[in-house]
Amino acid sequence: MDVLKRWMSLQVDLGSFDSRAAVYNFALKMTFRAVLLAFLFNLAFLPLGYALGLVPLSLADAVKLSVACSWLFGGAVSGALALITGHVIRDLSVSRTEFERLSRTDMLSGLLNRRAFNAALAETAPGASLAILDLDRFKAVNDGHGHCAGDEVIKAVASILREVFEDHHLVARLGGEEFGVIIRGGGLAHRIGLVDRVRQLVEARAISCEGVAIHATVSAGIAEFAPDLRPETVYSAADRALYLAKAKGRNRVVHETEEIGWARRESDAAEARHIGMIQSSTEALPAAG
Repeated sequence: MDVLKRWMSLQVDLGSFDSRAAVYNFALKMTFRAVLLAFLFNLAFLPLGYALGLVPLSLADAVKLSVACSWLFGGAVSGALALITGHVIRDLSVSRTEFERLSRTDMLSGLLNRRAFNAALAETAPGASLAILDLDRFKAVNDGHGHCAGDEVIKAVASILREVFEDHHLVARLGGEEFGVIIRGGGLAHRIGLVDRVRQLVEARAISCEGVAIHATVSAGIAEFAPDLRPETVYSAADRALYLAKAKGRNRVVHETEEIGWARRESDAAEARHIGMIQSSTEALPAAG
């Protein structure tokens, strides 16, 4: 029984049912196997039929009748059922593909969502950059113009991201007013330039909502993928660079190397202040004797 089951099974893959030709090919294969199986059953029945006197034909005529019946009845019925089954499988395949697409898509912006972004982040090879972009003072847009206006701003920024990065790079909405881009190929200066191009376009384009022109800006932090760095580490570096972009006045792009230098300068400044406080305290002490 297991051998028969494996022989009849076509190892159906839903992903392969992407066209009507695939459906007809499936139906044809199933029909051929069903007819061949019916013919073999007929041949196996003939000795018993002769023994019981149920077959009033010569062996040659009985074989011919078996072939004809297998094709006319078995072929027609199995072919129709296989064709119906193939269309059902194709509909399931299309539905599954659409469901998978929707499960990876942010409904407001039309970009990939956080789930899809995280999956791509884990598979990104060295030689790419990660950019995290965040709309500046987005709460003020929602508070001043309403959440519908905020939605329009999100969609406008998403459109600019698609325009600049096209299909070669991966663009996602991470949640709220935050976006992520995995930038592949090109030199470092080129990748930073693409992010700054987004910043410039967002700043330059007024977003219209119910007759009101809304102006927005974005800040961005960029970090590099490297062989010895985990994706989480790269993300944290880009997030720190974004924080620095906000701290330096917003509407700017900061690379992680600038963030490292800034942190070192801040540390040196804090140490200098600490030393200055110690010296001031020492000078303030009364002289001994």
